[in-house]
Parts: sequence; structure tokens; C-alpha cells
Amino acid sequence: MATLKEISLQVLALRREAGTQETATARELVATYLRGLGYQVETQAFTFAPSSLTAFPVFGAGLGGLALVMFPFLASERLPVWAALATWAVGLLSITVLATGIGLGWIPLGEGLREDANLIATRGELPPRRWVVAHLDSKAQGHSMAGRLVAVWIVGVVLVALSALAMARLMVPVSPVLAGVGVLLALAAGFLAGQGRLKGRSHGARDNGTGIVAALAAAGVAETQIGILITGAEEFGLVGARVFARSWQRSSEAEFVNVDTLDQEGVLYLVSHDDAGERLAGVLEPALASLALPIRRRRLPLGIFVDSAPLSRVAPSVTIGRLTWRTLRRIHTPDDTSAGLSYRTAEQVGKAIASN
Repeated sequence: MATLKEISLQVLALRREAGTQETATARELVATYLRGLGYQVETQAFTFAPSSLTAFPVFGAGLGGLALVMFPFLASERLPVWAALATWAVGLLSITVLATGIGLGWIPLGEGLREDANLIATRGELPPRRWVVAHLDSKAQGHSMAGRLVAVWIVGVVLVALSALAMARLMVPVSPVLAGVGVLLALAAGFLAGQGRLKGRSHGARDNGTGIVAALAAAGVAETQIGILITGAEEFGLVGARVFARSWQRSSEAEFVNVDTLDQEGVLYLVSHDDAGERLAGVLEPALASLALPIRRRRLPLGIFVDSAPLSRVAPSVTIGRLTWRTLRRIHTPDDTSAGLSYRTAEQVGKAIASN
């Protein structure tokens, strides 16, 4: 049987974009390792629309176009005072519905569906008390995670600014200069959002090779009542976690600890979504404190998506991550490789989760 280090190197050598042969190979490597530890491994197959990643670029492009359409309604004294607000409301609703449909896979934009799967591993007769979760897939886009966050923040500023301008037009005409600034800002937001399309492939060493290492380290802790959930297509809208949550038996008592990006530097974050998750974070914190790392509890930042979000709707859930702004500038790009990366934190966190 391969060691944890050997299986990790084999998995991380693959560029694991969901729905590809390399991801299927990585999934089988993980399944074989878990079976070697005595786990019963089930595959939960599903399909997803890869075009879901174009939801944010489509929203950004729509926002820029809507701003251009609004300009004359904002600056002209001859048009009805309510026209700008009506155009803004109808236009924003339309692009929101369109982007949501694309993001959820309801509108595939002509691109075919892909097949992917979750791995569900259990050991022994008793149901798992705690599930350790990590997503297998990786992706590369035109911008890093840091770039996406900046784009999300600028889009947020544009939404507030254009809403304010549309409301102000009910009272007085808006200065053409001010309206023009709003349009230019919206076009910049659309350009930044457009960088979210797939571009190349990534080994995903940090996001989420480190999470896989942590989950497999947790699996190797003897005599623990845990389950291992390796999700697929997380990078395409948390698809695997949403599929698993829909199939979950709500009468079962369990909790989910999602591990997503454990870099070798930075604060160890315990991210929760609700009061139940916050209580679970409090249970986990003493065991993680033994690692002598700075720890911070917080809620999920705007613009970041993690598997614990859909899982929190069926059971207490948290996400554990360790990262810095430098990490964010690397992940979701081809630069997210194992070069210079230590997996010591990932192994320690995995073992602490399973032992707590």
C-alpha cells in the first residue's frame, strides 16, 4: 500500500479540472488508498454544466451594458425622471436571473454536460459522527482568487453607485460627468469579472491538494468514527456538495468539517455559516490550538464559496483554511504547484480533526 506522501504526490501531479480524465485518475488513487485503510468507498456520480463559471462574467458584461443604456436616462432633462430607475430595476433583475440560471447549470450556453463524482468513505458498522470533507478538483482562470475578490468588491461598489444615481434622478438630473464615471466604473467591473473564464489548467496544490492531504491524514487515524467525503466539481459551483446534501438523511446526527486550502503560512481560519457552525468551531478550536498556530473564527467572506455552505443546510458545518493574500494571488492559476510547499500543516490539521 502506498504511503500518504506517495499517494499525495501522485494526486498532485495531476491537473484536476472537474470532469476530465486526470480527475477520474486522481479520484481512483484516493479511493484505492482509502480502501487500503479499511474504508468502504462509494462513488456518487453526477453531471454538471462547466459553463456555470461564466455566470459572473455574464453578470459583469450585463452590468456594463446596462450602465451604457442608463446613461441618457440619468443625464437628460427631457426624458421622464422615473426612466432611469425603471431601466435599472428591470435590467438588474434580468441579468441577475440570467447569471443565476447559468451559475446553477439551468442555462448551459450550448456547452455539453460533464460527468464527475463524489467519493463517500465509511469504516465500520456505526454511522460517522464527523465527516471530513475536501474537494478534489482544481481550476485555472484568467484571474486568481485575489483577482476575483477584487472584481466582486468593485461590482458591489458599482451596484451601490448606480442604484444611488437612479434614485437621485427622481429628484434632479444627474451630472453627465458623474453619470459617465458610473458608466466607466461599470465597464471596468465588467472587464474584471470577465477574467473569471477558464484559462489553462492547475495542479491545485494548495487549493485543494492540501485539503486532500488533510482528509487522508484524518482517515489514517485509527479507531475514529469519521467518514471521508471527497467532493467533485466544487470549483464549478459546489456541485458535489450540493448533490450530497440533497441525498443526506436529515435524521442522521453528524457534522461536517470541510478542509479547503491549508497553506504553510497565515492564520488558521474556522469559517462558519450559522450558530450551529459556530458551536462546532468552538468544539474544534481546542484541538487545533495544540498546533500552536494563530486561529481566528469568522463568517464566510463575500466572493468566496466553500463546500460547507450547502452542507450547513443539513448539519452543523465549518470550513478550515489557512491562507494569506499571497496565497489568494496564487490559487486558481497554473502557479498553484507543490514547489516550495510544505504539507505539514495539512497533515497536522487532518489528524487533529479526527482525534477531537
